[in-house]
Amino acid sequence: CPGNGICKCRVCECFPNFTGSACDCSLDTTPCMASNGQICNGRGTCECGTCNCTDPKFQGPTCEMCQTCLGVCAEHKDCVQCRAFDKGEKKETCSQECMHFNMTRVESRDKLPQPGQPDPLSHCKEKDVDDCWFYFTYSVNSNGEANVHVVE
Repeated sequence: CPGNGICKCRVCECFPNFTGSACDCSLDTTPCMASNGQICNGRGTCECGTCNCTDPKFQGPTCEMCQTCLGVCAEHKDCVQCRAFDKGEKKETCSQECMHFNMTRVESRDKLPQPGQPDPLSHCKEKDVDDCWFYFTYSVNSNGEANVHVVE
């Protein structure tokens, strides 16, 4: 019972937080905790202290790695474009699809929020439908509200 229980009559009696016939399965979920505070990033189950990713796109020790997923910038590019500049692929559906973030316009790139604030921040540089660059930041605060700052 590798130190996780007591052997009585050839059967392991496990200490708290261990299970299995040989007490080799830890019930501690700490190693499964993703950076967002969810067990296995909400994309898997924690079994014996190890994530079993149930969403096939996600892998890694806490199911946070996704090779095929769009980054934050690419994911929100179309919505930022239609909200800020009234153009792009989602122009017609903007009011239905793109109201999930608060948007603030700033005059120049140096007025964008800078790293060092309490909320995780992504700096984005994307091309619009006219092949021009536009710049924005995307962050999510502790209340789960998404905030976008976009350069006019």
